[in-house]
Amino acid sequence: MRTKSLKKRKVKVQLDHAICHLSVIPVRRKPEDSSEIVTQLLYGETCQIVKRKNKSWVKIQLDYDGYEGWVDPKQLYFTTPEDHKKFERATAHCLEYAQPIISDDVSQPILMGSALPYFDGMNYKLPSGKYIFSGQVLDSEDLTVTPELITKVAYKYLNAPYLWGGRSPFGIDCSGFTQIVFKMLGMYLPRDAYQQAEQGQTIDFVESAEIGDLAYFVNKEGKIIHVGIVLPDSKIIHASGHVRIDHLDHYGIYNREKKKYSHVLRVIKRVMTSD
Repeated sequence: MRTKSLKKRKVKVQLDHAICHLSVIPVRRKPEDSSEIVTQLLYGETCQIVKRKNKSWVKIQLDYDGYEGWVDPKQLYFTTPEDHKKFERATAHCLEYAQPIISDDVSQPILMGSALPYFDGMNYKLPSGKYIFSGQVLDSEDLTVTPELITKVAYKYLNAPYLWGGRSPFGIDCSGFTQIVFKMLGMYLPRDAYQQAEQGQTIDFVESAEIGDLAYFVNKEGKIIHVGIVLPDSKIIHASGHVRIDHLDHYGIYNREKKKYSHVLRVIKRVMTSD
């Protein structure tokens, strides 16, 4: 009697999660290379796939801030839901402008603000393997966040060129700058300036502002379009042309080089609270 051989059914696992395993990935408004960058994924950051277009593009949602946009899937490392849960939160971040990571078969640079999951002082791991990182690291689990520390991290981005949608020291926008500085310190901020302005305690007078407060600025229609970090001595550090330091007063940001105000102040918020 002949019996039919039983073949094992292949179960296709839909990989709807991914991690950035390149130094930085552009996230675009539309599924085409010519479309504007709305934000960036830095190395070690995770996302979920919310839509697919053919095999050329995937629409992602960043786990950290919920921002959405289109990415070339060839630039992502796809993971299972089980692996994803292990790596979507990382407290250690690269504090070097650019520094190589090393494994048995990989050597590549990562940028400041990159996430290093399960970092133990020298080694960390991703779903793709284990790596060595010998540069400076900031681990928010071991930090006491102070105004001086906020200033130190913010100063690392001085003169970084302005880039719409950017979040790296080689190109960054105003809200990307504030978000990544506070992310490295273990403090959450949304992606856009108007969203960030909804958080924190309002400071009524600019004279009452403290180091690390966030100042928000409006256009002629009253819409919040800009943000910066308050520094000592009536100064502010912000991304405008490049990350720079300017004078801050009750009217707004005064550019001493051009001898005029560049931004109109709307509100100052305190997101860092004392225990």
